[in-house]
Amino acid sequence: MNRRHNFNPGPAALPLEVLTQAREEAVEYGNRGMSLMEMSHRSPEVERMVEETRELLLGLLGLDDRYEALFMAGGASAQFGFIPMNLASAEAPGNYVLSGSFAEKAYLEAMRAGAAVAAASSKQTGWRAIPKLADIQLAEHAAYLHMTTNNTIEGTQLRELPDVSANVPLIGDMTSDILSRPFDYARFGLIYASAQKNLGPAGVTAVIIRRDLIERSAKADIPHIFRYDTFAQHDSLYNTPPVHAIWMMKLMLEWTRNQGSSEVLGERNARKACLLYDAIDASGGFYEGIAAAENRSMMNITWKLTDERLEASFLAQAEKNGFEGLAGHRSVGGLRASIYNAVPEESCAALASFLREFVRNHG
Repeated sequence: MNRRHNFNPGPAALPLEVLTQAREEAVEYGNRGMSLMEMSHRSPEVERMVEETRELLLGLLGLDDRYEALFMAGGASAQFGFIPMNLASAEAPGNYVLSGSFAEKAYLEAMRAGAAVAAASSKQTGWRAIPKLADIQLAEHAAYLHMTTNNTIEGTQLRELPDVSANVPLIGDMTSDILSRPFDYARFGLIYASAQKNLGPAGVTAVIIRRDLIERSAKADIPHIFRYDTFAQHDSLYNTPPVHAIWMMKLMLEWTRNQGSSEVLGERNARKACLLYDAIDASGGFYEGIAAAENRSMMNITWKLTDERLEASFLAQAEKNGFEGLAGHRSVGGLRASIYNAVPEESCAALASFLREFVRNHG
């Protein structure tokens, strides 16, 4: 099989090693005469697999036993509702930094719960930039400060975190850049990440939450299935979990661990991003980056052709040359290359070469 250069935004590229291992182990798991997908979620094998995944994730994040890792369904979008229901109230609203489309969706869902305040926004820039830390204004009695660390659609990424008081926990939607670079994850009270970018295929969301926030979430007026303490008390097995997706996350986390340190991954991802940004910036105006230069993402490279009439031709030729998933999001347009951890550096080099060749042929 000739593997395509996969730049899909999510579901996204998976390492061939992970796919091969999954194929080999899918039919029979642990010499049990059946697939893991056929086993009861109460079986020792599944319980052990979930616990191993939890330990792997917390270990890679460098977090201690003050934190719990939960595995939940519904994607990051479900967490847009879970977080305010569990941790905010009208008297103590969640505060949100609006830096992109998904950050705004999280805020609007919290507004439905009557428990949200916009602490800063860059919507006036068309989401091309991230609000400056100095512009963040916390409401009195803020329950938390929610930030999206990487804006997948627009291609912007947070570089630093604000200093907030100890009683205002930071909450991070890290769906598209978790484990992609060195980061002080202990600065957060809660992190959530849907799997389909850097943690595996779609189907499960990792929620990493400090134990004091689990205690805060024990609200009697919330149905049990929508409470963090329920999932914590039942080791993410309160109801039937997405067993296959959690197992695939485990395989992906093992692959991530085997790549080396977060510094190694961060340096590799920076090189990958530079290959593409350099090709865009050196095009003499043929291409134009969408995100503000100081906020450019290392995970989602967004750009457009100055002559938009060439976009369809670009995408068609890219497809013929083995490149997948380069169309920009419908709300932004243009082009986008998502270069998560599993995207090889060679794929980025090949795309950079194609970008330069397209300029030579059409510039």
